[in-house]
Amino acid sequence: MSLKSCTESGQVVLLLLVFVALSILTIAQDELQGVEVWAQDFHSFSRPDEVVVRHLDLNLKVDFDQRRLIGRVGLQIENRTGADYLFLDTRDLEIEKVSLVKDEREVETHFSLTPAVDYLGSRLMVAIESDTRQVNIDYRTTPGAAALQWLGPEQTADGTDPFLFTQSQAILARSWVPCQDTPSVRMTYHARVEVPEGLMAVMSATNSQTLRPDGIYEFDMPQPIPSYLLALAVGKLEFGEISPRAGVYAEPSVVDDAAWEFADTEKMIEEAEKLYGPYRWDRYDIIVLPPSFPFGGMENPRLTFATPTILAGDRSLVGLVAHELAHSWSGNLVTNATWNELWLNEGFTTYFEHRIMEAVYGEDYERMLAVLAYRDLEDALDRLGRDNPLTALFLNLAGRDPDSGLTEIPYQKGHFFLRTLEKAIGREVWDPFLRKYFSEYGFQSITTTKFLNYLKSELLDGLDRDLMEELKIHDWLFEPGLPSSVVSVRSDQLSQVDTQVDRFQSGTPASQLDTEGWGTHHWLYFLRSFPDEMSVKQMRDLDQAFRFTETGNSEILAAWLQKVIVSNYEKGYPAVHDFLVRQGRRKFLVPLYERLSKTSEGLSLAREIYGEARPRYHPLSQATIDEILNWTNGPADSTEN
Repeated sequence: MSLKSCTESGQVVLLLLVFVALSILTIAQDELQGVEVWAQDFHSFSRPDEVVVRHLDLNLKVDFDQRRLIGRVGLQIENRTGADYLFLDTRDLEIEKVSLVKDEREVETHFSLTPAVDYLGSRLMVAIESDTRQVNIDYRTTPGAAALQWLGPEQTADGTDPFLFTQSQAILARSWVPCQDTPSVRMTYHARVEVPEGLMAVMSATNSQTLRPDGIYEFDMPQPIPSYLLALAVGKLEFGEISPRAGVYAEPSVVDDAAWEFADTEKMIEEAEKLYGPYRWDRYDIIVLPPSFPFGGMENPRLTFATPTILAGDRSLVGLVAHELAHSWSGNLVTNATWNELWLNEGFTTYFEHRIMEAVYGEDYERMLAVLAYRDLEDALDRLGRDNPLTALFLNLAGRDPDSGLTEIPYQKGHFFLRTLEKAIGREVWDPFLRKYFSEYGFQSITTTKFLNYLKSELLDGLDRDLMEELKIHDWLFEPGLPSSVVSVRSDQLSQVDTQVDRFQSGTPASQLDTEGWGTHHWLYFLRSFPDEMSVKQMRDLDQAFRFTETGNSEILAAWLQKVIVSNYEKGYPAVHDFLVRQGRRKFLVPLYERLSKTSEGLSLAREIYGEARPRYHPLSQATIDEILNWTNGPADSTEN
């Protein structure tokens, strides 16, 4: 995402600075006293230290014609300080009426909205009384709501019905529900959602497994969650069972393939529970969304949102399921209190994902994943710059869209930090520590400081002082780059791939390479081991031998198409066009558009493709690629960088 700064009035900037100061002061004092903490982060206008939302009651109608959600949210609040106002986050919402519930009667109350601030939206200030327990807000979303993607039938797998899905992380829940949009606030919710006849609605909550003829669906989320885990999808869906507590939702033409692809989900849940404690969300279901979904997966509790690009037909890309499942402990159960601490969600989850994959598929398999992950980390450090503050685990995102911190760093540097601790301490000590951590901080939001204090008191204080210094924990958390203490990783399987890479580079024809038994991760390592730019002769030889341009494996194809662009392998250009038009996963889109934009010819082609594909992309993807291509209202309004 673009690194944006607040350019609004001095009053707004001052307000954000005050929020930062209050956040630091509140966290420091409360954590010393061991009380419940709501970090008043600078990406939220809410003040949960004064009044906190404990429960949501949603009553919404889905209007595909107007591309709006219309209805009401009831907020059950706790007025902790006798405050006169409730402060909420909104973004591009049309607020029609706000009322207080008094003696089972509704009484309208005064409210006001501040002018919108870039990416933060508007503060909604509601007048309340000291004894107010419920606030009702009648509202409607706008057609351009950033969290909502409305798809026409032609943009779905089956092409028969429209589709809607939400993406609330990081701070987009406020664009479809007025709320305290900060990960430090957790709440339960109930929802009633009315959809057109023939469509099914599902949420990050209890879900129906069958179509409701009246189009009315009811949902309950009894476990408290932060706002970014509010999620809704509506479309022509069917359910396929995987196990008594796991299943998959997808369009009719996809559901059977998806159920087969995710057949190991129950094994993953069982192995995760053996490692770090019971699964505490009752069910674990997956919904396969249309191709425009911008991420690989989104860990919405009880219902992971997943991209169809992981349906490889050989179960080779289900590491994504392991990752989203791991979020049921790290992220959903124990949550980063602010987006400065994203690593507490993603670093732990990536580490946990690797442990699940090792338990289900074996140590050799996980080692391949680890070597590829380390390469991803090194690439991210090189791309961002090893002195870039964004390469520290703890970030300072004041004045920036929190999506600017959404790089490989919190995922892979966080993963290797925990992997380094595990290696130094030993699993026999490390695993019980993590199990206790997830148990003690379950359904809470914590800060890096709190985790560090817990790590020291529960684990590190008894360690040898020399070992403590060698671990360089401060450098891992607060300094850019990669500390020298990082654990090394090696894969015998990928060492064999190195041999074939060397043979090809020494002149052996691709058809004579020994690739028998290779899977997705062998091929990814193979492709990434070559220089970015290769000769057309080399590209043609590889393509004729292994048919990379024709592969249906999205990970392999994306890696290959990057080389197609840089090496100017024209035979692969139609595949570049088709790939960019048919799917909207940012992980694949961004590097391809970036490589195209490096030359004038490539930039022209990129803009031509983007003009066709842009309406199918999620607003998050659009915002990123708009910046890469210097796109305003279209290619005619764009100028070269």
